[in-house]
Amino acid sequence: MNQPFSQNEVRTMLRWLVDAGADEALAEAPIDRFSVPPPPPAAAVSAPSNAPVPMVQRPSPSSAATLGARQIAASCTTLAELRAAVDAFEGCELRKTAKSTVFADGPADAAVMFIGEAPGREEDLEGLPFVGPSGQLLNRMLAAIGLDRASNAYIANVIFWRPPGNRTPTPEEMAICDPFLRRHIELKQPKVLVLLGGTPMKHILNIEDGITRIRGKWRRYGLNGQEIPVLPMFHPSYLLHQPSAKRQAWQDLLSLKLKLRELGVT
Repeated sequence: MNQPFSQNEVRTMLRWLVDAGADEALAEAPIDRFSVPPPPPAAAVSAPSNAPVPMVQRPSPSSAATLGARQIAASCTTLAELRAAVDAFEGCELRKTAKSTVFADGPADAAVMFIGEAPGREEDLEGLPFVGPSGQLLNRMLAAIGLDRASNAYIANVIFWRPPGNRTPTPEEMAICDPFLRRHIELKQPKVLVLLGGTPMKHILNIEDGITRIRGKWRRYGLNGQEIPVLPMFHPSYLLHQPSAKRQAWQDLLSLKLKLRELGVT
């Protein structure tokens, strides 16, 4: 006979689920996966004939969504239009599980644009990027060199919606969001790009090297016939788990401060 779980056992199971990333429900009622009947056996496959089978090329849902995103993004002429277009976009599956569209934070005329990976739980709840523990650390890092999101730092992400369980975005999800991201940079026209973490670094710069090898090394990003200085840095969440890397992060911040001084940005 099945015995009911005690309160301590229930708390332990819930804590385990939250630690594993299952911190929100996707449906109103639970589903007992053990009671779902198995799928019927596959039908027998007949021997192939010698007649050629015509190949019909149909766009996959992801490629169709990427094409739609590209057309929508190209039609936007201001950051306000782009924000509204992203908020109304239905082509990315992440939107179905996220509570908020997280577009950006900071003044539109800020000289520096920081780009992270994707919103987390706190960002999804508030609708703003970098507001959780890693965001609080980022604020302190910016303040150390005279920057803040209220006046001269603009912060965004590669992905606009939180992946379930804070997992890494898939290549398909990044491909769908990429037209909006590229247009975001075009309309923002920053003087300097700072890429926080390996995901935005690899995606935007199209390189395979890890962040530990590339961080602190200035790169260039082509924009409307010009080249924008790009600085890859460790993501603040990495620094929270690896405090010893803060020394390297401080060196990168000093390099950023020097670059802004060279560009005449105060």
